[in-house]
Amino acid sequence: MTGPSAQLFLCVALALAASGEDLWRRRISNRTVAAALAAALPLQIWLLGWRTGTLQWAGGAGAGFAVFLVFFLLGGMGGGDIKLMAAFGACVGLSRLLEAALLASMAGALVAVGYLVWRWAGRRGRQGVDQTEPSIPYAPAISAGALLSLVAV
Repeated sequence: MTGPSAQLFLCVALALAASGEDLWRRRISNRTVAAALAAALPLQIWLLGWRTGTLQWAGGAGAGFAVFLVFFLLGGMGGGDIKLMAAFGACVGLSRLLEAALLASMAGALVAVGYLVWRWAGRRGRQGVDQTEPSIPYAPAISAGALLSLVAV
């Protein structure tokens, strides 16, 4: 297995695990994030060497956490989502993190608009509909952004 295919394999595994958890339970477990962080370090070292790989891993994880932290602090995103972005940051590295975050934001915006249209269409003509707003699982959007950043040229 080549380095880039191993990186893609790890990101796909993380995407499937986190998206499944978020869609089913509306949360992303710390175990999933920790496993991805632990697997990403030796992968980055294998791809880039000790020094550069460790810096890409740490920088990607730190920046991945920080990039969505403001949305968490404003109440628009859960803690699992920012930890997931940190794990993807460690997997894709600091050099691809900004691209992954931008693509995740675009995918998230599309999901949110689709959800709002679906909710609006479901409310038309019905009285007494529950007005509580459930959370939108954001892990699939984060996963899409990270995976697209690896395959986009």
